[in-house]
Amino acid sequence: MILARTFYRRAAPLVARDLLGCLIVSRRGRTVTAGLIVETEAYLGPDDAASHAAFRPGSHPLFYGDGGFAYVFPAYGLHVCLNAIVEPAGRPGCVLLRAVEPVTGVATMARRRGVPADSRRIASGPGNLCRALGVTLAHNGSDLTRGALTIGPRPAGGELRVSCGRRVGITRAVNRRLRFWITDNAYVSKL
Repeated sequence: MILARTFYRRAAPLVARDLLGCLIVSRRGRTVTAGLIVETEAYLGPDDAASHAAFRPGSHPLFYGDGGFAYVFPAYGLHVCLNAIVEPAGRPGCVLLRAVEPVTGVATMARRRGVPADSRRIASGPGNLCRALGVTLAHNGSDLTRGALTIGPRPAGGELRVSCGRRVGITRAVNRRLRFWITDNAYVSKL
């Protein structure tokens, strides 16, 4: 089962929180890797100084498109970041995926990262997450509701304990509490 586009056509903070515990699946040929999303950050429209809608307006048309598509961009020339576009078309917003807990293809994820398979840092941090899942700039614009990169609903079960705090790794709008993570999860990037 895959999340429907309507899931993404909501405000970024709501989607960021609701993505926690969901399963992201990456298919590259016959290789499948997947993990439970354990950490996210919401980015809003032009009123959010850390958002591309504020300091790169118009430079990324996808950011203003319909929810449910992947927005992949290079960060600081070091690594790529995977975001889910949210909100209806014309209203910019996205959710950065910061960390996943590996569940499928763990050995492949570890090999891609060059770390032991039992490392808690396999997919911790946006760049590590992308390397572990095999996400590249070629995934920019991918439809998250079908294809090689999808997100499914969280498995049935108990309620998640969710923490909220300031976004990390940014220099603008640093006091906004738009970072969400599964409380006490060992795969969360940093507190």
